[in-house]
Amino acid sequence: MLVHLHVKNLALIEETEVEFGPGLNILTGETGAGKSILLGSIQLILGGKTSRSMIRENASYALVELLFQVENTKARESLAALDIYPEDGQVLMSRKIMDGRSINKINGETSTVSQMKAAAACLLDIHGQHEHQSLLYGDRQLAILDVYGKERILPAREKVREAYREYRNCMDQLKALDMDEEQRNREKAFLEFEINEIEEAALIPGEDETLEDRYRKLSNARRIMETAQMVRGMTGYEQGAADMTGNALKEFSRIADYDKDLAPLQEALVEIDSLLSDFCRDLSSYMDSLTFDEETFFETEKRLDLINSLKAKYGQTIPEILSYQKEQQEKLEKLQKFEENFQFLKEKLVQSEKILEEASHELSEIRKEYSKQLDEKIIDGLKELNFADVDFSIRFDRRKNYTDNGYDAVEYEISTNPGESRKPLGQIVSGGELSRIMLAVKSVMADQEKVETLIFDEIDTGVSGLAAGRIGQKLKQTASGHQVLCITHTPQIAAFADNQLLIEKKVRDNRTFTEIHPLDLDGRVQVLARMISGDKVTDLSLANARELIEKSQG
Repeated sequence: MLVHLHVKNLALIEETEVEFGPGLNILTGETGAGKSILLGSIQLILGGKTSRSMIRENASYALVELLFQVENTKARESLAALDIYPEDGQVLMSRKIMDGRSINKINGETSTVSQMKAAAACLLDIHGQHEHQSLLYGDRQLAILDVYGKERILPAREKVREAYREYRNCMDQLKALDMDEEQRNREKAFLEFEINEIEEAALIPGEDETLEDRYRKLSNARRIMETAQMVRGMTGYEQGAADMTGNALKEFSRIADYDKDLAPLQEALVEIDSLLSDFCRDLSSYMDSLTFDEETFFETEKRLDLINSLKAKYGQTIPEILSYQKEQQEKLEKLQKFEENFQFLKEKLVQSEKILEEASHELSEIRKEYSKQLDEKIIDGLKELNFADVDFSIRFDRRKNYTDNGYDAVEYEISTNPGESRKPLGQIVSGGELSRIMLAVKSVMADQEKVETLIFDEIDTGVSGLAAGRIGQKLKQTASGHQVLCITHTPQIAAFADNQLLIEKKVRDNRTFTEIHPLDLDGRVQVLARMISGDKVTDLSLANARELIEKSQG
């Protein structure tokens, strides 16, 4: 159960610490005193959104800490599944809110918001002011039933989800194949054209590079020949460099014997003469082999144009073009096998739908079995809440289409007067009646879920008098097996408290503060008297307050 709450610098709260006890904990206070802030602080631990505006003015951060005493075996098991283990039977959860971020911790270890939310869900359940309105929606009604019978319903629902995934997969594949014959023929013709165009080109990886080299040589053959002739004239034996080097070597040989230091120079000149001779011979041989074939040039240019055209359509390289051809070939083969594939998928869809139907039927039957139990427990709870002649039932309808949650659509139906037929909740119940119905549902679900702490925010909306007293009785009864925290404006409910806390708003030094105080018996009488008569407490209202407390505790 929740044993301690510490809040600092949150909205109007400067700092407060609240001790909660077992049984029914009632929180009362004037409208605007800060009850919603207190509840909001708890909701932060449940993963509520944070913002800079939550931090008290002139403070750098806000802090919320909840300390739980975990005694429920089921809660311990749920926490263990999240790798959270109570220390000395306790779990401390905190959120520190700063500008633009928050630091979340469980037992001193940093955690994510989702981890915090999952852990808190194992320990407490909050019923907000407007949550009872969710009872009017079929999806919420079905979710309540599924949680109630989760031991058998959830495994059956998982089977439905697996069957539905397979069913939708078949549907999607059929939809992808579902094109008319004319469209298929157009697609086949287009694929065949692309494949044939690439096949006819008979591409060879690397040939584009070879062709580009050949084209560059052929397209520049004239310039190559003219330049080569000029270079041969400059380096050859007809007044060229080779001729002049040969003459220089003859002259140099006449003086080489006169000085041994000339020998290296003579050797260098001999090497130059030899290199020039080799160069002139190789150049002449190249020029003799150089020919320009107009037909070869045309064929090379034509082949390159074809390859570049294919590159523009199908890929930047020849390997990419060939890969594209393979992909298109696979698509064509699928189209050519269309009838075979289509028939196969149709048969597979029929089979998957059969499996889905069977799984959905099994899920529906389990739900109907549990719905009868839930009907009876909710009726018992409603009778305790002053619905004397109530008739309640969960009606099942079949949806037009399958879903991953089966084909069930449910409607909570109720009759609150003898002789009247049952009708959907939204058609006949008032806001106050809906609050009591939600309390009955929450009480049943709490017993089923074994949640230790239940929090109700203004469950008394729209009720007063006898109905409010019955709500108090029900809360007290629920608190015999759970810790219950309840925010209320109704004295008939507050009178049933095992522990009562007063939330007040005060002004000091032109600043507003929210404070929370536990009440002793005299304090409770004063507060209840004020709730009964308003600002002016009378002897009669005090007597009424004492009587309410005595009767509720009797």
